[in-house]
Amino acid sequence: MDFLKSAVASIAKGPAFPYSFGDRVDLDQSVWTLHNGTRREDGAKCSIFSFDVNVNRNRLPLAKNALRKLRTLRHPGVVKVLDTVETDQLIYIATERLTPLAWSIKRRALSEESLKWGLHNVAKTLKFINDEACSVHGNIRASSIYTSESGEWKIGGLDILSSMKEDDVIIFSQGSLVPDIGRYSPPEVARNGWESVRKGPTHAVDAYQYGILISEVFSGGFSGTDQIGSTKNIPLAMQANYKRLTHAVPKMRLSVAHFLEQGSRSGGFFVTPLIQLTSGIDNLGLKSETEKDAFLSELEAVADSDDFPEDFFKVKVLPELLKSVEFGGGGPKSFALVMRIATKLSEDEYDSQMVPVIVRLFSSPDRAMRVCLLDNLPLMIDHLSQKIVTDKIFPQMVTGFGDLAPIVREQTVKAVLVIVPKLSDRIINGELLRHLAKTANDEQPGIRTNTTICLGKMARNLGAGSRAKVLSAAFSRSLRDPFMHARNAALMALAATADVFSEDDCATKMLPAICPSLVDKEKVIRDQANKTLNIYLERVRKFGQTLPDTVLPPPSAGSSAPGTRISTPQPVIGNTQWMGWAISSFKIGGATGEIQPNSNGVKPTPLERAAGSPSANGGPSRPSARPATSASVVPQVASGLRHSAPSPPEPETEDFGNDDAGWGDLDDEQEDHSIANAWANDLSTPDVSRPSTASHASKPSTASNSTTYDDGGEPDFEGWLNAQAAAKLASKRPLPKGLAAAKKVTPAPAPARKAAGGLKAVVPQAAAKAKEDEDDGWGDAWG
Repeated sequence: MDFLKSAVASIAKGPAFPYSFGDRVDLDQSVWTLHNGTRREDGAKCSIFSFDVNVNRNRLPLAKNALRKLRTLRHPGVVKVLDTVETDQLIYIATERLTPLAWSIKRRALSEESLKWGLHNVAKTLKFINDEACSVHGNIRASSIYTSESGEWKIGGLDILSSMKEDDVIIFSQGSLVPDIGRYSPPEVARNGWESVRKGPTHAVDAYQYGILISEVFSGGFSGTDQIGSTKNIPLAMQANYKRLTHAVPKMRLSVAHFLEQGSRSGGFFVTPLIQLTSGIDNLGLKSETEKDAFLSELEAVADSDDFPEDFFKVKVLPELLKSVEFGGGGPKSFALVMRIATKLSEDEYDSQMVPVIVRLFSSPDRAMRVCLLDNLPLMIDHLSQKIVTDKIFPQMVTGFGDLAPIVREQTVKAVLVIVPKLSDRIINGELLRHLAKTANDEQPGIRTNTTICLGKMARNLGAGSRAKVLSAAFSRSLRDPFMHARNAALMALAATADVFSEDDCATKMLPAICPSLVDKEKVIRDQANKTLNIYLERVRKFGQTLPDTVLPPPSAGSSAPGTRISTPQPVIGNTQWMGWAISSFKIGGATGEIQPNSNGVKPTPLERAAGSPSANGGPSRPSARPATSASVVPQVASGLRHSAPSPPEPETEDFGNDDAGWGDLDDEQEDHSIANAWANDLSTPDVSRPSTASHASKPSTASNSTTYDDGGEPDFEGWLNAQAAAKLASKRPLPKGLAAAKKVTPAPAPARKAAGGLKAVVPQAAAKAKEDEDDGWGDAWG
């Protein structure tokens, strides 16, 4: 019962028609009503011609004739039918999406080039109707011509189209029912009716009406019979043949086929670039390589011209070129032209027509096609979603980094700047940087240079945590590149990314790396190095102005605890400068008690008297000091050790490419702090229980016991300092394996020991020597 109800309801609603009606389109001089429509299945655009039998019952034979002819007459120049429905109440004809030509004619929106192209299409279709189909159209005018989505002119209005071979010819009996047909009828029909068509040539009526169409399209409309035969607004080359089309005598009229032939001759009015290109695009796949190259060159010359219909290139040319690229061996030249035409597509059209083809082409092993794709990537990247780029484009693209052809590697590096905004941070800071680390060491200098430029421009896309490390390593290596342009690119990249580095990095890493370029052999490099250096210096200077004058705490007025104090060395002339600075660093008032003479008759040493050792109080005598093992081993410690800095490394051995390279377990900065802390503790509470190994490094120790002397109670601080230095050096960890031993230092007189640099003078020099032998591959820093 439910099935019966649904069947009755569907019949009541009308016939099953899988298309939806849209807006109505104004259509003059026709028995049909035109609507824009869409196909319900997929939303494809279409046009729907509808005829209401109840309203136009007297013209029903015209509608049925048009329906029959549209079903049976198949030609590219005739309106394409998708589906039809016919009932007792109505007739529906679904066709390709169409626009009445009269709209454009009235607005004069078409160029002369486009008008000739349209008239050429109509002439070819009429030739087919008159000659091959042996038929008469009988209703040729602007209101019977439609433009497709590609801009091509299509013939409609087949209401009285009749074959002269049929017995029942509708044009003889129903020709006068066509709206406003009298103005377009030839003189013989106007005098004798449509029966006169039987006596004349088959082409006579259509040739005359085609002549009126020529006048109508060039003049912007048709006012009446007075306009027929007038050559006003008609191109000069076409005027003579136009007059023969509109001749009053049917047998003297030029047929449309002959008109087409005259215009297609060398130098004829139908020999135009657009007509030639549209004729060649249909058989592009059948052309030889030479013919194809010639055709593509002509097509490329007119692709951007305003005289050519944009819709034709989008709808007609583009699909044919895509077929040629994918299956017909069109190659890069065809694809380059495809990309120029694709800029005129909407987003939906691009997604449906271009994106699937682009994804398939990136998987092609053809190197020429890959280079063409990378060259045109800027034109297509905005139309590609991030998901498509990440999942389908980038995995295919990275194969070019390791390709054997240098041109592929170079174009891949250049394309990184285009594609990087569509990539995720994980890919940029992982896989992409690993590939760029390899191209930075490429054997081709141009690829190395482009890699440096690429890193400079994509600096803001790198991760904030590793950005400075990656760029400093890459640019420092490029500054040492033997290729002049690579060095220049590194300097320019450093200038552009100065804000990426911290002020400490600018001062300690980048400025030392830039300085060697100031004396480069090439003037271009020297000039750019000065510009870049000024940028970094200006930034460091501004930062320096924001720093405090000192980080030391203010002195405490009420402090009386023993310990070290910081005081500024005073300029002392002569040999007393070193001792004066050392003594000023101690608070001697912390010692208490009186110095007692030795009970066994042996005078205590100066340190025993200062510290109150057991021997000074009558206890057992302290063993005499051992002789120094080697005077060269005990470094002479300068009095300002706590405030001294390690010697700067040599520029040529500084490795900016590997921040992690070092001395294994030895850390200079930690060593400085440990030494300074140890010295602060020792200077506060000197330990006299440890024997002094040497009192003066300038005197060789050959005797087992050094001769004591009475110095009047003055402590021997110089000897004590040297003993402490020897003890510190003996307790230090051994240098790394392979490090050359420090050369023996000849003891210098006391005034020269201040410039000797002390203990820390040995380590940085050895460290610089070790770093000079290291491999400074900056690829490890990309982690």
